[in-house]
Amino acid sequence: MTIRRFSAAVFAATLLTPALAACDSTGTGEAGASASPTVSGSAAPGSASPGTADAKQALLNSTNEIRNGNFRFTMTGVGTTAEGQVHQPSQSAQIKLSIGDASSDVSMKLDLVHLKPDSWVKLDLGGQAAKLPGVQGLNLGKYQHLDQSRIKGNRNLGFDFEKVDPAGSEVLTQGVTEVRQTGEGAYAGTIDVSKAAEAGSLNAELIKALGQQAQSVPFTAKLDPQGRLSELVVQIPAAGQNKAQDIRITYADYGAATAAQRPPADQVVEAPSELYNLFN
Repeated sequence: MTIRRFSAAVFAATLLTPALAACDSTGTGEAGASASPTVSGSAAPGSASPGTADAKQALLNSTNEIRNGNFRFTMTGVGTTAEGQVHQPSQSAQIKLSIGDASSDVSMKLDLVHLKPDSWVKLDLGGQAAKLPGVQGLNLGKYQHLDQSRIKGNRNLGFDFEKVDPAGSEVLTQGVTEVRQTGEGAYAGTIDVSKAAEAGSLNAELIKALGQQAQSVPFTAKLDPQGRLSELVVQIPAAGQNKAQDIRITYADYGAATAAQRPPADQVVEAPSELYNLFN
């Protein structure tokens, strides 16, 4: 990612969207699988063949526990990592996002804390990003308390406790077109990601760049002994200037996550208008 392309739009679009890191033509992509996994049947995009029905149902069922909103998760893509926890019993969540690293020209870290009805975000910038015009007024390194009226419906700064999965794995599994079981709790197949723009792990621009390839994207999945989704890897193929990459989503600690903690008062400031402008 070059400083030329690093802007408020990139800040907003990359939040909770690790896949978008590959949309930078100067980025380096992880090599995803070059061919689709062998799957049973030859169903047209959007429908599973009869032989895949049981496997697909197992995948659909594997996301049921996610809706209960008590889990830890990770998402990784090219140069981007997100991790966090959702704890519906306390109406809280925490998500940490990292884009780039110390060796990158541009890097960003965000720590979002949601404890209904309050939200806070801590923003840290590295490399050339710290020199961008206007960032000096962003209270870097402090938890910035967010005005809920200004982030309502904002997928970048807000959190919807009615849709508790930041990765949107339920949406992704609903797009499965072909699948077969490859081992105990292991599956492989293809997903029509053109129907999964609402999944937080994908981005509409990336899906558009895939064109027809979006209708048959390879994936692998693992379920834990209780049949709950533990890992989903979507193997995004190269498209145009975007290199191939794997988007990896994991879940753990179902029913055993902990509540997010309110930031210490001496580390909290009110968010300035510049912050809202950056993410809107």
